[in-house]
Parts: sequence; C-alpha cells; structure tokens
Amino acid sequence: MPLPYSEIVMEHFRNPRNVGQIKDPDAKSVEGSPACGDMVAVYLKVDEETHHISDIKFESYGCASNIATGSIITEMAKGKTLEQAKQITWKEASNELGGLPAIKTHCSVLAVDGLRAAIQNYEERHGLVKERVPTTVELVRKRLKRVMNPISGLDLVRTKLVKKIKVSDGVVWIVIDLPEDHQFAANIREEITEKIEPLWDVEQTVVEFLE
Repeated sequence: MPLPYSEIVMEHFRNPRNVGQIKDPDAKSVEGSPACGDMVAVYLKVDEETHHISDIKFESYGCASNIATGSIITEMAKGKTLEQAKQITWKEASNELGGLPAIKTHCSVLAVDGLRAAIQNYEERHGLVKERVPTTVELVRKRLKRVMNPISGLDLVRTKLVKKIKVSDGVVWIVIDLPEDHQFAANIREEITEKIEPLWDVEQTVVEFLE
C-alpha cells in the first residue's frame, strides 16, 4: 500500500532540517502534548537590531507530518524578519510539502502555532508587543494550558493541578496541587515562570505548591 504522503514530506521526515535545541535561545515555545499524539518545540535566535531570525530549531514528538512540517516551517522562517515569519500560514507550509492528507492538517497548524508562539515570546521579552492587554486570571489560565504536567503529558489545567490564580499589582500568584518536594515541582515552576513572566505588566510570578 502506498504511503499517503508526498515525496517532499517523506524527504523532510527522513532528513528533517534544523532539528534540536538552541543553547540560550532568545525565545522558545512548546505547543501540543505527547499524550494527545503530537508536540513541537521551537527555538529562536534573533538579530536584536534587524529582528531577522538568524537561527531556528525545532524538536518534534509525533508523526511524519508533524516532523516534516516542523522542518519546512523552520526553513521558511529562517532569515525572515519576525513580522514576515508571523505571516507564514499552515496552508503555505502544506503547499511547500506538496500537500498533506486532510486528517493530518492539524500537524501543519501545530507547527505554525509553535513558530508564532516563539515569536510572541521574543516580542514580550523585548517589549515589542504593540497591543498591551492587561493580564487577567483568564489570560494566565490560557497560558497555563501550555504548561505540561509531566506525570500525564497533558497540561496543568486539563489535569486540574491549578488550584488558584490571583493577579494583583503586577504579581501573579499560582497555587499548584503538588507537594513542594515532588520530583517535577521545580520543572513545573520553571515552565510556569517562562510562560507568565514575559507579560508586559507582570513584575513577579509566585508559584506555590500545596503541602
């Protein structure tokens, strides 16, 4: 039975470009979940003066479409400005790959979401956000949906580990339903801080664990 993928998809699957991590990246993002089947992490190095993407890498956990799309997205974004890279769509990525099976469309969407999230992370960290929306409990909860619970591979919100969120005077306070000495507590605190602290009006992120 022939594979449902184009030759270009199979080439990028077998020999993906820009795979791996960037040491001390200027920005990064993680989208998806291994428990749901697909996940992609995107790392960026950006020229601070021109805002061109000088280097980009990705890591993928998923199917051939997920890996191939991560590969082609990084090829399309490298060398572009942040604004240009934001305009890359999942349809363009799919076309560059010679098309994807309809059932795998979400893979190209996930890769584009990862790229855009990494760009957003850079812009927030460097004060480049144009529309400054005040941080709310709802916004914090939305960001926590991108923080994985390593125990299950699903996010903190879906696994109901987030017990309380409070936003007041530049401080975001989050209570997680795990003991302080849990093996994943430090990783979860770090991931939460990375997602919340870049917000323009957040001065401090406090993560507490239940006894």
